[in-house]
Amino acid sequence: MSSSLWRRVAGVLAWMLAVASLLGSVARVLPADLQALPYMPVLIAVTPWFALSAIVALVFAWVGKHWIAMLLAIVCIVAQAWWQRPFFSPSDRLSPAAIAAVSGASANTRDVYARVMTCNVYKGRADAASIVKLVSEQRVEILALQETTDEFVRALDDAGIRDYLPYSQVSTSDGVYGNGLWSATPLGDPADDDVNSSASFMPGGTVEFDGTDVRFVSVHTTSPTRGYWRQWKRSLDELGLMRAHEGSRYVFMGDFNATTDHAPFRDFLGNRFSDAAQQAGRGFTFTWPADRFPLPRFAGIDHVVLDKGMTAGQLQVKQIPGSDHAALLATIAVK
Repeated sequence: MSSSLWRRVAGVLAWMLAVASLLGSVARVLPADLQALPYMPVLIAVTPWFALSAIVALVFAWVGKHWIAMLLAIVCIVAQAWWQRPFFSPSDRLSPAAIAAVSGASANTRDVYARVMTCNVYKGRADAASIVKLVSEQRVEILALQETTDEFVRALDDAGIRDYLPYSQVSTSDGVYGNGLWSATPLGDPADDDVNSSASFMPGGTVEFDGTDVRFVSVHTTSPTRGYWRQWKRSLDELGLMRAHEGSRYVFMGDFNATTDHAPFRDFLGNRFSDAAQQAGRGFTFTWPADRFPLPRFAGIDHVVLDKGMTAGQLQVKQIPGSDHAALLATIAVK
């Protein structure tokens, strides 16, 4: 290929990738109502990856001497770096005492620290024994699961979940698929649905940490699929109403079907709640899809969300056989 032809090809590729990166970046700043347009939530879910396409566009633009395409690529790279920076720059850090507290041979339920875990079990298809094994290895004190079935809950019991987390609250809005909480200590004021959500029952329970009460909620919002775009936003808006609940301190864990790039999720956080992955600054926590090898996990739609005054760290993503989501684990300090 001659040098002039190569420059023309590089120019075409540069423009294609630069425009795609620009459109993906613009989608991220659209108002929440426009982000609920058909397929828009899916596009925004892959926002961080537009940084890569912009970098490739920049290289091709340099080779092809297309300066405007180069400028567009640079703008996209800078915007993406700004948006994703919190994932790599911790806003707060766990104390050494918190790290030591969750590193013992068994869980200590009498302090203000806890190892927590959430996982969507894919309509009960996840391997229950693998979840119990991970709970044991990680000394998990509070577990939130989504898309449970009666059969799956029985499988958890058979695998020994109650040896580690004997207290639970599981609820279902349709009698088939549910959400649940499991805890190493009693769940105070257990409820089938703390959110009054149109998506699913989101059960809650209060856990006491050395005199401090924290309300845990297992979250599962509507998936943004064909015909459910508006319902997806509505379910996130319903979660957003929880910012006005001043009587409790909350930790929300589950499948939010949204990333921090989605405006409705950021609206839910507001100035009260924080995403544990962003707070910890440990990098991206992509949890979905986990069952489409060789396609990598590319979206962080599972979250641990903390109320004011709480700190998170030691985030990990763990593969669970049988599920289309990976499990997300975190260590939290409630004060």
